[in-house]
Amino acid sequence: MDTNKGTTDLGTLIGLLAGLGIILIGIIQSGGKLYWFFNLNSLLIVLGGTFAATMVNLPLRAVGNIFNILQNVFRGEDYDYIGIIEEIVQKAQKARKDGLLSLEADLPTMRDGFFKNGIELAINERESSRLRTFLNLEMNNISSRHVAGQEMFLYMASYAPAFGMLGTVLGLIIMMNNFSSGGEGMEITASYDVAERFADLLSGMGLALITTFYGVFMANMIFLPIGGKLKRRSENEMMLKSIVVEGIISIHAREHPILIKEKLMTFAPSQFRYNTEIEISEEKPSSSLSAIKEKMEEQREEPSTEE
Repeated sequence: MDTNKGTTDLGTLIGLLAGLGIILIGIIQSGGKLYWFFNLNSLLIVLGGTFAATMVNLPLRAVGNIFNILQNVFRGEDYDYIGIIEEIVQKAQKARKDGLLSLEADLPTMRDGFFKNGIELAINERESSRLRTFLNLEMNNISSRHVAGQEMFLYMASYAPAFGMLGTVLGLIIMMNNFSSGGEGMEITASYDVAERFADLLSGMGLALITTFYGVFMANMIFLPIGGKLKRRSENEMMLKSIVVEGIISIHAREHPILIKEKLMTFAPSQFRYNTEIEISEEKPSSSLSAIKEKMEEQREEPSTEE
């Protein structure tokens, strides 16, 4: 069940850099200047307001865990469906041959905590219904933690454009008031340049709109994609855990390893189901259906070979 957490997800990095590069190219090709799109106050309103609203909506502990969640986004993933099915089949062979209690010796060497805890529960629990209930409860708890991380970024994606618009409205209000009060107490003379005043007005309006730009960019380029990636990763991980749950229940029920393998392969994505062979080293008992079929085939082949 390893997910290659030591590697980096190049797709996330390439996507973020490509999105930023496209925006920068669009600005330059349109004749704009990059420094026009940098404003510390606008950035503070969007980021600060978004995090403040998120802290109101979610517990402080959940918001404080944001950096750990971001680390998972940038880590590579490679869910080994076939590997975990093969490990389950091996455990089923051993349990069928030496008994379920023999799996207790394998617990210290098992790397995946969910699989390890499930085997330990299967050893100590006699009723299959209660075992399934315990495993499903643990899966529900894991899923709830995943949903909490997804919701945080989805909420931030909805707050960022709103605070961008709020910052723009604030900027326009301040700019209009400064423009209207700029000529108070001053005599209208020929030296008073109206065109210059309107140039300042348009410049301030453009500066106010930068806040909206920040909000829309962060929502659609950062927060929404991260929330979507977390959702997809959660679905893949829960699918892998569903395979483990069904495998543990089958081991507990002493099902044949071949049947376990065929059942678990239906959970794996279609690209893993075909052209995949998992060795089953357990000798088939003479009373099994497969052994009876083999004997019947041998009897049918004997007359043809004698001729």
